[in-house]
Amino acid sequence: MAVKVDTLTKEYGTQKAVDNVSFEAKSGEVLGFLGPNGAGKSTTMKIITGYIPQTAGKVEVCGFDTEKNSMEVRRRIGYLPEHNPLYKDMYVKEYLNLCAGIHRLSSARQRISEMIERTGLGREQHKQIGALSKGYCQRVGLAQAMLDDPEVLILDEPTSGLDPNQLAEIRQLIREMGKEKTVIFSTHIMQEVQAVCDRVLIINKGKMVANDPIERLQDRIAGETIVTVGFKEKVPGEKLQQIKGVKSVRPLQNQWQLISSLDKDIRPEIFHFAVQNNWTLIEMHKEELSVEHVFQQLTKN
Repeated sequence: MAVKVDTLTKEYGTQKAVDNVSFEAKSGEVLGFLGPNGAGKSTTMKIITGYIPQTAGKVEVCGFDTEKNSMEVRRRIGYLPEHNPLYKDMYVKEYLNLCAGIHRLSSARQRISEMIERTGLGREQHKQIGALSKGYCQRVGLAQAMLDDPEVLILDEPTSGLDPNQLAEIRQLIREMGKEKTVIFSTHIMQEVQAVCDRVLIINKGKMVANDPIERLQDRIAGETIVTVGFKEKVPGEKLQQIKGVKSVRPLQNQWQLISSLDKDIRPEIFHFAVQNNWTLIEMHKEELSVEHVFQQLTKN
């Protein structure tokens, strides 16, 4: 595993910012790290990068312990913090040259040009960072995080301040990087999670409450399957109750919701029942719980 977190705990006095959290992230995976403000996301990310020490537990990055082999870990991580620290009086290309020097890159000029192109900084590369919009400052931060081609990328709110077009471009960039690297990023934009992530980890009050592939996340709270149907005819609810597998029926305006157990797909039964009763089925779809809904259910007080 590229990143392995084992029973991680971080205490500030009597408060546990991170409480016994364990998870793994493999190469070629985009892991969405979600949680309310103050849940412990940024603290966990800072510990993984070696920015702050843990109180207890163990973190390994590419096989290196973050406490025992801190410099080896840092060589393999690209990090974009939540509050992007930039030298505002430096020019974009000048700043990236500085970062390349710190990393001792042998082909600095070529790598800087590549990162400028990939992050869409071409027209801004000769501007002072202090003159850039927040969205372009985020792009500069992304460029420096990827500059030395790290094996692991830790991105804390990487799309903060981006407009819709920039969002789409950065999402695509994250997806591309996720094919060959380990990407862990936090966000509050739920649509972004569904568009980009392979797996989602949700933390609440320092504790992990979910760690699932994106397609199975809704199973965390869903105890039933809901199918919404519409018929051309007026259909009595008690008749729909006779469909095999239907546990209950809920009326909607000109529609019905048929509830069954989570592991039962009743759509074929609905179709056959409609044919048998000469009903015209004009609509049928299975309701899917959004990541936002699952997040709210798992993190509410």
